[in-house]
Amino acid sequence: MADLSAFPITQRWPARHPDRLQLYSLNTPNGVKASIMLEETGLPYEAHFVDIGKDETWGPEFLSLNPNGKIPAILDPDGPGGQPLALFESGAILIYLAEKTGRLLPADAARRYETIQWVMWQMGGLGPMFGQVGFFNKFAGREYEDKRPLQRYVAESRRLLGVLDARLEGRDWIMGDYTIADISMLGWVRHLIGYYEARELVEFDALKTVPAWLERGLARPAVQRGLEIPARP
Repeated sequence: MADLSAFPITQRWPARHPDRLQLYSLNTPNGVKASIMLEETGLPYEAHFVDIGKDETWGPEFLSLNPNGKIPAILDPDGPGGQPLALFESGAILIYLAEKTGRLLPADAARRYETIQWVMWQMGGLGPMFGQVGFFNKFAGREYEDKRPLQRYVAESRRLLGVLDARLEGRDWIMGDYTIADISMLGWVRHLIGYYEARELVEFDALKTVPAWLERGLARPAVQRGLEIPARP
């Protein structure tokens, strides 16, 4: 049986099944990337609920795995060379799990890098911009008298959705086949028009392809399961 005792995070979130991959997360748009991917690949794993509302990511145990204090993070007892591997950043986790399982990332080098390109696009643009829309539309930012920040992020989010809309023209999925590129974005687009209440702001229903893509993605059983993991206590 794998020995994970050298990792302080297991003191705060003990592993009942130390031979399984350990997921430390919350079902946010970034968090569900990891849980959806784990559900899609069928890897055995154990999910641990990390309460960001109680600042649990800033405790020494979590910071020992991710010094950036953000979810998700994983601890794989069977990493490269059979040694445990601790990993953070949702995009890196998607690529790692895809390569570990040989799933949802094309083997062809050119298509592989094209897929990773779209994951990077999500991480550098779509996610951060949508998050700003959420802050200025739903949370503390809505009280700001100056509405220019909201307008700026709404405009950029519309532009990014337009890029995605054009990419999906003639395709069911971003790469034609379902890949980690789709997994990286489904939770964010869902969150933008749902939890962030920005459907009308970003003119979502005027898009030609993204709404149907989102519907297809959310219909996948693994996505439905992943969106609820980790279960809230």
